[in-house]
Amino acid sequence: MQEIKFGTEGWRGVIAENFTFGNVKIVAQAIADYVNEAKKSDHQKKMMVGYDTRFLSKQFAETVAATLAANGMQVFLTDKPTPTPAVSFVVKKEKLSAGVMVTASHNPPRYNGIKFKADFGGSATSEIVEKIEEKLYKNSVKEGIFSDLLGSKTIQKRDITPDYLRFMRSYIDMKLLKRHKAKVLVDVMYGVSNGYMEDVLSPTRHKVTIMHNKIDPNFGGINPEPIEINLGELIRTTKSGRFDIGIAIDGDGDRVGAATPDGKILSSHKILALLLLHYIEDRRWTGSVVKTISGSTLINKICRKYNLKMHETPVGFKKVCEIMLKENVLIGGEESGGIGFKGYIPERDGMLSGLLLLEMMAHRNKGILEILKNIEKEYGSFEYARQDLKFPLDKKDRLVSRLKSKPLKTILNRQVIELKTYDGIKHICDDESWLLFRFSGTEPILRVYAEAPSLRRARNMVEFGKELAFSIK
Repeated sequence: MQEIKFGTEGWRGVIAENFTFGNVKIVAQAIADYVNEAKKSDHQKKMMVGYDTRFLSKQFAETVAATLAANGMQVFLTDKPTPTPAVSFVVKKEKLSAGVMVTASHNPPRYNGIKFKADFGGSATSEIVEKIEEKLYKNSVKEGIFSDLLGSKTIQKRDITPDYLRFMRSYIDMKLLKRHKAKVLVDVMYGVSNGYMEDVLSPTRHKVTIMHNKIDPNFGGINPEPIEINLGELIRTTKSGRFDIGIAIDGDGDRVGAATPDGKILSSHKILALLLLHYIEDRRWTGSVVKTISGSTLINKICRKYNLKMHETPVGFKKVCEIMLKENVLIGGEESGGIGFKGYIPERDGMLSGLLLLEMMAHRNKGILEILKNIEKEYGSFEYARQDLKFPLDKKDRLVSRLKSKPLKTILNRQVIELKTYDGIKHICDDESWLLFRFSGTEPILRVYAEAPSLRRARNMVEFGKELAFSIK
């Protein structure tokens, strides 16, 4: 039996290999044991369970629900595939004990997974994850028959989207959006977000066009992650259809990507920077800022200008969430397009991120390209590139050891002036460009990231990193 191991955002595995109904029951039992122990004061533990559009996600969610119910919990199960942030929102709003989302997020179609959402409506902290892992295999699974528990109303199906959409309309400046008009293309990547953006924007003059809105567990043959390699059609269509912006939302609805009218990708780094400036300059909100180690230096520059406290964390939104729980965070985000906001829950939300981009365009009465041009004029150019490489696990330790023991002195003729090793190995050069090597926590993948003053140089740095990695004997 393959080991059940939690990564940066819960447990994921390959369907029918280690992500099986038996292992799902084991994880659900560990979650039940943790909740029953942590929530002793609750009269009855109440749990929210949701699921995405992946193969067998509904059936896996029913298995989770049955196991939780067999452990004495009242379980609410979404009546259809539902965005992860909607599940988190309802957990916090209704003061439930916790939530479970059956999803592998942005991973390839052959994967599925389980995310645990704590009572505060966000990703489980490292401490909570460790406690759940400690309970794996400790107690026998309490079996429950889903149909019987559903009939007895111990499990109840619910449509939680109305409350979620109602909040979106209250958070976004709908009066402003009603005075604005834009042609918007939305790629829901065959995931759970179909219908949501159109619903929120229906009272406005925005023309919303949706693509990839059918259910396809194979996600059209790509990974449902809103990064450039997966958004070719969105980029081309945004340009050819003369859309003002293209917005992509990942498979379970908590990450965002975007394309500009000139047929280019709007990286997650720039989205985070745009929204940070929107909160500071347009909304006039204050607070600290959180980014991960793979985040853009542009964020540092903005924080320095406005004298904002900035945190840099390891990759994984739970690290961002931990800081959001402790202090007044204005915005926190990660390189993969997950962004959390003040006045909401400590959770990523792809649709809210997309709506806030539109709100920024409306507030400034400018197109996204003009806004970007003005930012670049003030702060300089920061271009990002990344490659995910299948890498032999037996060479992982050798590569890490080599980079730490013999750190690079130069990268493409630029001097390396700083090395960060708390999550991967990040080389920072004298022109503020950087190169990061980091292994995935859920897949046998080496991620090579770079940022530089030009896209060409960023891509060349990634290629340099790739050649270096594979040269290790």
